[in-house]
Amino acid sequence: MHYDRTIKVAGTFDETVETVRRALADQGFGILTEIDVQATLKAKLGHDMEPYLILGACNPPLARQALDADRSIGLLLPCNVVVRTEGDQVIVQALDPATMVTLTGVDAMTPVADEAARRLDAALATVADAST
Repeated sequence: MHYDRTIKVAGTFDETVETVRRALADQGFGILTEIDVQATLKAKLGHDMEPYLILGACNPPLARQALDADRSIGLLLPCNVVVRTEGDQVIVQALDPATMVTLTGVDAMTPVADEAARRLDAALATVADAST
């Protein structure tokens, strides 16, 4: 089962992070949380790894619709978007919103997931276009 929507882009990690932030904002997503996994693992474990950032993106109207359909959906919110490096490429991944429907089995979640997917796909397309 695929649970991600993934693109690979050229450019630097920092440039890509800024492009992702703008693209998400253009689609109505705010960033509620930010986890610098690279820095955290270095500070807590002394472990070195490639740049890896998790952005917790939230579109408030969609979050409200999802919560109205199933209060437990908060376990799957916000929509996580990962920006990481792999060799000389930058990978941008978003959790596939269809996962919410699959995991909950709540049919009322389908239109919310479809709209979230449309917006995330548009954001990813913007990021991909910016790197060419």
